[in-house]
Amino acid sequence: MKFDQHTLVLLVRPEDAPELSEQEADALQDAHLAFRADLREQGYLVAGGPLLGQDDERLRGVSVMSVDPETARELCSADPAVRAGRLEVQVMTWMVPAGNIRFEKVSAPRSVAEVDAD
Repeated sequence: MKFDQHTLVLLVRPEDAPELSEQEADALQDAHLAFRADLREQGYLVAGGPLLGQDDERLRGVSVMSVDPETARELCSADPAVRAGRLEVQVMTWMVPAGNIRFEKVSAPRSVAEVDAD
């Protein structure tokens, strides 16, 4: 059987994440969303979004990247939320039976205001 390989990135909240004011957290979230939207527009991020109802609340989001794991780690390390210490990245290869998953090109929100507008 043949397998497709996808680079999977987990966004994880570290235990020692800095505390931010609501205003600082909102600004950082907007910068994070804009950064992720840029990755999507550049073709590096093919799918991604936040997690809800997870058993481990430290797990904040998932991304499927179109690049190798090392490039994904490098790109995601430039995320403003990662640079600020609010998130960490865990990178891995996800194997699925060939042709099992297809991704459509869609736009992503660039701010919390865009998320709330829908």
